[in-house]
Amino acid sequence: MSDRRRGTNRSESPERAAQRTGPHLGPIPITVTGVLIVVALVLSLAYVGYAITVRDPSQIPLLASGLVVLGIVFIAIAGVGGRAAWRSSVRGSDARAFGHAIVGGLASLVAAGCFALAVMLIPAR
Repeated sequence: MSDRRRGTNRSESPERAAQRTGPHLGPIPITVTGVLIVVALVLSLAYVGYAITVRDPSQIPLLASGLVVLGIVFIAIAGVGGRAAWRSSVRGSDARAFGHAIVGGLASLVAAGCFALAVMLIPAR
């Protein structure tokens, strides 16, 4: 059995420092995918909030459709978390990979909950 990890030197190499281009929010790079996911999350949460406050016969279908969209957003977050976990583990950042895996797993559980609630809210015929 061999250990393929890098040495314990945690200082940033010049190659890695040169790779850091583009806008950043602290250590987090601002990407198009990240911005789209944040916008979709905020808008879908606002829509579900609106659907909860509406008091008319269309409340249940509005809530069901909002939960489906929210579930889709959380599936996207889980996918990004899984991809980030894989990339961090390949790079040798085990703690960061574990954190990404936890966030992706929790997002997938929330997505499953959103879909389950949406299915329960679909009216029976």
